[in-house]
Amino acid sequence: MAAPARLTFWTRTVEACVLAAAICFSLGAATPDSRQNTLSHQMMCQCGCAQLLGECDHVGCPDRDKELSELTADIAAGMTDQQVMDEFVTRYGATVLAAPTTKGFDLVAWVAPFAVFAAALLGTILLIRRWGGLGGKPLTAALAESSDPADRERLERIRRETDGKNGF
Repeated sequence: MAAPARLTFWTRTVEACVLAAAICFSLGAATPDSRQNTLSHQMMCQCGCAQLLGECDHVGCPDRDKELSELTADIAAGMTDQQVMDEFVTRYGATVLAAPTTKGFDLVAWVAPFAVFAAALLGTILLIRRWGGLGGKPLTAALAESSDPADRERLERIRRETDGKNGF
């Protein structure tokens, strides 16, 4: 019984090593075409179509071919990916980037959605607690405890309008 278990262990170990080697070799493959494809999907086309440079498909785009030829020339010149991106930012401005940088004020674009979600969640929780603002007491108990005549009238009207038995 121990031999098949040991064989299975070594078989799986060899399979994992072969898979890891295949992944490492495929990640290291950085042909100019794959680099151009990767970089063109990190930049926006400057014609105003609001599409990625590699995906711009509108007919007669005046900028796509020019930008792709510049990208090809930069890659052929031996520039690194970061140098190519910096060169395009110098030529066209920060609007050429498909995603904001993670430095300076651009960091707000990454943080703000999560902060807004957290604030909305907190607001919703507080609102739900406020809606249960009678402290979990039934409406009739709150009505009996209220000493202000205006509050008593308001709570009585709510009870009548909602036919509230034991609260809302």
